[in-house]
Amino acid sequence: MSDTTRALLAGGPDDLPERIVPVPPPGADVKIKLRGGYEHFRPTERHEDTTEGRLPVYEWWERTEIAE
Repeated sequence: MSDTTRALLAGGPDDLPERIVPVPPPGADVKIKLRGGYEHFRPTERHEDTTEGRLPVYEWWERTEIAE
């Protein structure tokens, strides 16, 4: 069994490479690098059944641009 906690990402861009991702310690946000910026996801109280079992849902809340 893996020690990696995984979560389901809800919302955000349709072209995210993956919707099930490893997450940081409980309560921390997930940040996904995509197209010159970061998509930010926050934990919710929800859980959903997935092909990888019942996972917590992290919901998209903002995008930030990477300065070049």
